[in-house]
Amino acid sequence: MANTRTQPGEIVRESYAARSHEYTDLFGSMATTHPSDRTLVSSWAAALTGPVLDAGCGPGQWTDFVAACGVDVSGIDLVPEFVERARAQYPDLSFRVGSFEAMDAATESLGGVLSWYSLIHHSPHDIQRPLAEFARVIRPGGGLLVGFFEGATVEKFDHAVTTAHRWPVAELGRQLAEAGFEVIETHTRTGSGCRPHGAITARRRSTR
Repeated sequence: MANTRTQPGEIVRESYAARSHEYTDLFGSMATTHPSDRTLVSSWAAALTGPVLDAGCGPGQWTDFVAACGVDVSGIDLVPEFVERARAQYPDLSFRVGSFEAMDAATESLGGVLSWYSLIHHSPHDIQRPLAEFARVIRPGGGLLVGFFEGATVEKFDHAVTTAHRWPVAELGRQLAEAGFEVIETHTRTGSGCRPHGAITARRRSTR
Protein backbone atom coordinates (compact mmCIF):
# COMPACT_ATOMS: atom_id res chain seq x y z
CA MET A 1 0.00 0.00 0.00
CA ALA A 2 1.30 3.45 -0.88
CA ASN A 3 2.29 5.78 1.95
CA THR A 4 -0.35 8.52 1.94
CA ARG A 5 0.68 10.14 5.24
CA THR A 6 0.87 13.91 4.83
CA GLN A 7 4.38 15.22 5.41
CA PRO A 8 5.00 18.10 7.88
CA GLY A 9 6.01 20.51 5.11
CA GLU A 10 2.81 19.78 3.23
CA ILE A 11 0.74 20.44 6.35
CA VAL A 12 2.45 23.80 6.87
CA ARG A 13 2.05 24.79 3.23
CA GLU A 14 -1.61 23.81 3.05
CA SER A 15 -2.45 25.40 6.41
CA TYR A 16 -0.91 28.76 5.48
CA ALA A 17 -2.31 28.64 1.96
CA ALA A 18 -5.82 28.28 3.35
CA ARG A 19 -5.37 31.41 5.46
CA SER A 20 -2.94 33.38 3.31
CA HIS A 21 -5.19 36.41 2.80
CA GLU A 22 -6.07 36.61 6.48
CA TYR A 23 -2.43 36.20 7.51
CA THR A 24 -1.25 38.85 5.06
CA ASP A 25 -3.90 41.32 6.20
CA LEU A 26 -2.92 40.82 9.84
CA PHE A 27 0.86 40.49 9.64
CA GLY A 28 1.96 41.39 6.12
CA SER A 29 3.39 44.84 6.82
CA MET A 30 6.20 46.27 8.90
CA ALA A 31 3.64 48.26 10.87
CA THR A 32 2.83 45.09 12.81
CA THR A 33 6.45 44.40 13.80
CA HIS A 34 8.13 45.37 17.06
CA PRO A 35 10.60 48.30 16.93
CA SER A 36 13.32 46.28 18.66
CA ASP A 37 12.99 43.55 16.02
CA ARG A 38 13.44 46.10 13.26
CA THR A 39 16.53 47.45 15.01
CA LEU A 40 17.97 43.96 15.43
CA VAL A 41 17.39 42.92 11.83
CA SER A 42 18.77 46.16 10.40
CA SER A 43 21.96 46.01 12.51
CA TRP A 44 22.43 42.34 11.61
CA ALA A 45 21.94 43.03 7.91
CA ALA A 46 24.38 45.95 7.96
CA ALA A 47 27.19 43.63 9.05
CA LEU A 48 26.74 41.14 6.20
CA THR A 49 28.67 40.84 2.96
CA GLY A 50 27.14 39.14 -0.06
CA PRO A 51 23.63 38.05 -1.01
CA VAL A 52 21.08 37.23 1.69
CA LEU A 53 18.10 34.89 1.67
CA ASP A 54 14.88 35.52 3.60
CA ALA A 55 13.93 31.90 4.30
CA GLY A 56 10.20 31.61 4.88
CA CYS A 57 9.59 35.13 3.61
CA GLY A 58 5.78 35.00 3.74
CA PRO A 59 4.28 37.99 1.92
CA GLY A 60 7.70 39.64 1.72
CA GLN A 61 7.67 42.51 4.19
CA TRP A 62 10.92 41.53 5.89
CA THR A 63 12.58 40.91 2.53
CA ASP A 64 11.70 44.45 1.51
CA PHE A 65 12.93 45.78 4.87
CA VAL A 66 16.31 44.07 4.45
CA ALA A 67 16.56 45.36 0.88
CA ALA A 68 15.98 48.90 2.19
CA CYS A 69 19.05 48.35 4.40
CA GLY A 70 21.09 48.17 1.19
CA VAL A 71 21.39 44.38 1.08
CA ASP A 72 21.06 42.15 -1.99
CA VAL A 73 18.23 39.95 -0.74
CA SER A 74 15.71 37.49 -2.14
CA GLY A 75 12.88 35.52 -0.55
CA ILE A 76 11.76 31.92 -0.58
CA ASP A 77 8.59 30.40 0.84
CA LEU A 78 6.67 27.13 0.72
CA VAL A 79 3.35 28.89 0.11
CA PRO A 80 2.67 29.95 -3.51
CA GLU A 81 0.02 32.42 -2.37
CA PHE A 82 2.58 34.27 -0.26
CA VAL A 83 5.09 34.37 -3.09
CA GLU A 84 2.46 35.66 -5.50
CA ARG A 85 1.55 38.43 -3.06
CA ALA A 86 5.20 39.31 -2.42
CA ARG A 87 5.94 39.57 -6.15
CA ALA A 88 2.96 41.86 -6.66
CA GLN A 89 3.77 44.03 -3.64
CA TYR A 90 7.54 44.23 -4.21
CA PRO A 91 8.10 43.79 -7.97
CA ASP A 92 11.73 44.90 -7.81
CA LEU A 93 12.68 41.99 -5.55
CA SER A 94 13.09 38.28 -6.28
CA PHE A 95 10.80 35.71 -4.67
CA ARG A 96 10.40 32.02 -5.40
CA VAL A 97 8.45 29.04 -4.14
CA GLY A 98 10.54 26.39 -2.50
CA SER A 99 11.62 24.58 0.63
CA PHE A 100 14.60 25.79 2.60
CA GLU A 101 15.30 22.19 3.52
CA ALA A 102 16.56 21.69 -0.04
CA MET A 103 17.46 25.03 -1.60
CA ASP A 104 18.81 25.64 -5.09
CA ALA A 105 21.47 28.06 -3.79
CA ALA A 106 25.05 26.98 -4.36
CA THR A 107 27.16 25.83 -1.44
CA GLU A 108 28.73 28.75 0.48
CA SER A 109 27.12 31.26 -1.88
CA LEU A 110 25.25 33.42 0.65
CA GLY A 111 26.38 36.09 3.05
CA GLY A 112 23.49 35.35 5.36
CA VAL A 113 20.05 33.87 5.97
CA LEU A 114 17.16 35.49 7.79
CA SER A 115 14.87 32.88 9.34
CA TRP A 116 12.27 35.01 11.09
CA TYR A 117 9.73 32.65 12.67
CA SER A 118 10.14 30.23 9.77
CA LEU A 119 11.46 27.38 11.93
CA ILE A 120 8.61 27.45 14.45
CA HIS A 121 6.84 24.47 12.88
CA HIS A 122 9.93 22.24 12.99
CA SER A 123 10.11 19.80 15.87
CA PRO A 124 13.29 18.84 17.74
CA HIS A 125 13.34 15.72 15.56
CA ASP A 126 13.56 17.57 12.26
CA ILE A 127 14.98 21.04 12.89
CA GLN A 128 18.49 19.93 11.94
CA ARG A 129 17.40 19.54 8.31
CA PRO A 130 16.86 23.25 7.62
CA LEU A 131 19.76 24.23 9.89
CA ALA A 132 22.09 21.94 7.95
CA GLU A 133 20.88 23.49 4.71
CA PHE A 134 21.48 26.99 6.08
CA ALA A 135 24.99 25.91 7.05
CA ARG A 136 25.57 24.56 3.54
CA VAL A 137 24.58 27.71 1.67
CA ILE A 138 26.08 30.33 4.03
CA ARG A 139 29.75 31.06 3.46
CA PRO A 140 32.14 30.75 6.43
CA GLY A 141 31.83 33.88 8.51
CA GLY A 142 28.35 34.59 7.13
CA GLY A 143 25.40 35.34 9.36
CA LEU A 144 22.19 33.65 10.44
CA LEU A 145 19.38 35.38 12.34
CA VAL A 146 16.60 33.25 13.79
CA GLY A 147 13.40 34.58 15.37
CA PHE A 148 11.21 32.16 17.33
CA PHE A 149 8.76 31.58 20.17
CA GLU A 150 10.76 31.32 23.39
CA GLY A 151 9.89 29.07 26.32
CA ALA A 152 11.32 27.35 29.38
CA THR A 153 11.28 23.96 27.67
CA VAL A 154 10.95 22.67 24.13
CA GLU A 155 7.23 22.15 23.71
CA LYS A 156 4.63 22.21 20.99
CA PHE A 157 1.50 24.33 21.17
CA ASP A 158 -1.58 25.10 19.11
CA HIS A 159 -0.48 27.98 16.91
CA ALA A 160 -3.29 29.81 15.10
CA VAL A 161 -2.30 28.22 11.77
CA THR A 162 -0.80 24.85 12.66
CA THR A 163 1.21 23.23 15.45
CA ALA A 164 4.31 25.20 16.43
CA HIS A 165 7.10 24.83 19.00
CA ARG A 166 8.60 26.98 21.73
CA TRP A 167 12.34 26.78 22.30
CA PRO A 168 14.60 27.78 25.20
CA VAL A 169 17.33 30.03 23.87
CA ALA A 170 20.05 27.71 25.15
CA GLU A 171 18.58 24.64 23.46
CA LEU A 172 18.10 26.30 20.09
CA GLY A 173 21.61 27.68 20.42
CA ARG A 174 22.83 24.13 20.96
CA GLN A 175 21.05 23.03 17.80
CA LEU A 176 22.73 25.87 15.89
CA ALA A 177 26.14 24.88 17.22
CA GLU A 178 25.55 21.28 16.16
CA ALA A 179 24.72 22.49 12.65
CA GLY A 180 27.96 24.46 12.35
CA PHE A 181 27.20 27.91 13.75
CA GLU A 182 28.71 30.02 16.50
CA VAL A 183 26.11 31.86 18.55
CA ILE A 184 26.92 35.58 18.72
CA GLU A 185 23.97 37.19 20.51
CA THR A 186 20.69 36.11 22.06
CA HIS A 187 17.62 38.24 22.73
CA THR A 188 14.35 37.62 24.55
CA ARG A 189 11.26 39.74 25.04
CA THR A 190 7.99 39.36 26.88
CA GLY A 191 5.00 41.64 27.05
CA SER A 192 1.30 41.82 27.71
CA GLY A 193 -0.82 40.11 25.07
CA CYS A 194 2.02 38.37 23.20
CA ARG A 195 3.94 35.13 23.48
CA PRO A 196 7.55 35.29 24.72
CA HIS A 197 9.89 36.04 21.82
CA GLY A 198 13.45 34.94 21.20
CA ALA A 199 16.09 35.76 18.62
CA ILE A 200 19.58 34.43 18.00
CA THR A 201 22.29 35.83 15.77
CA ALA A 202 24.93 33.32 14.73
CA ARG A 203 27.99 33.07 12.50
CA ARG A 204 28.80 30.19 10.18
CA ARG A 205 31.97 28.50 11.39
CA SER A 206 34.66 27.63 8.86
CA THR A 207 34.46 24.01 10.03
CA ARG A 208 31.78 22.18 12.03
